[in-house]
Amino acid sequence: MPETTPGKPERHDDDARLLDGPSAPRMDLAADDADPAPDRGTGPTAASPGEQESPRRAARRGSRLASDEGDRSETAGKTHGSPFLGWLREIGTVVVIAIVLSFLIKTFLFRAFFIPSESMVNTLDVDDRIFVNLLVPQPFALERGDIVVFKDTQGWLPPTQKAAPGPFKWFQDGLVFVGLLPDETNQHLVKRVIGLPGDRVSCCDSSARVSVNGTVLNESYINPAQVPMAKSFDVVVPAGKIWVMGDNRNNSADSREHQSVNGGFIDISDVEGKATVIAWPINRWQILDNHSEVFRNVPAPSPQNTASPTAPASK
Repeated sequence: MPETTPGKPERHDDDARLLDGPSAPRMDLAADDADPAPDRGTGPTAASPGEQESPRRAARRGSRLASDEGDRSETAGKTHGSPFLGWLREIGTVVVIAIVLSFLIKTFLFRAFFIPSESMVNTLDVDDRIFVNLLVPQPFALERGDIVVFKDTQGWLPPTQKAAPGPFKWFQDGLVFVGLLPDETNQHLVKRVIGLPGDRVSCCDSSARVSVNGTVLNESYINPAQVPMAKSFDVVVPAGKIWVMGDNRNNSADSREHQSVNGGFIDISDVEGKATVIAWPINRWQILDNHSEVFRNVPAPSPQNTASPTAPASK
């Protein structure tokens, strides 16, 4: 019978293999997570069912659980945010995009103007709102028959008095800035192009009709309610300028009436653009025609054209 030491458990071969043998299993833990070596012979071993988790490992596992819980809470907050705030964000984004697009369109493509007079009746009525194509005359060239809006640098219009600002002046200025309202602070006119640089424009034959480069025009756009009054002129349009006339001939102070200033010509550089559409009122909506058929048979300007006594080409 083997000897035993009092207070010390009996040791068997199986116990020795488990605790000290080369085939003893190891826990798959990092070195800093491993528990201190147990007191052999006095407590449970690492592989025994009664082993407790080390404090360091428990703290790390708790930290990971808290982090996962925080991520889930943040995701839930984003998912279940206020519907009203989300709606406001969407509306604000749409408004900002609309303002930017409107400003870009007004700056580079189209601009709104209103018609204050009867000089273009029946084509344009008083208070019509039109959109002007800013790509004409650059990069696209003007054509005879185009309706153009141009700045009054020649002093054709009398000075205007500035109206007292109303309570919503800031709102109107904002709409003008983005191009949703016409700019009424600058002086502009709207007329039809009759003569381009080099053209010889004259009036009148026995029916008070206008000729361009010797070709009589049958102007279908003239106001049919009135027979145009004959007003004689004979001009050659200088380079960089145009000759313009209103469709309501008897009520249009156009190039014919201002030959004492710059020969009655308009600088192409003053042209804001070509009127393309009537946008308002709704019942007046239409695309504006330049009536190219009226000028179809007009020949190219002759280099032998000379200035008339009323408007020298050198002006």
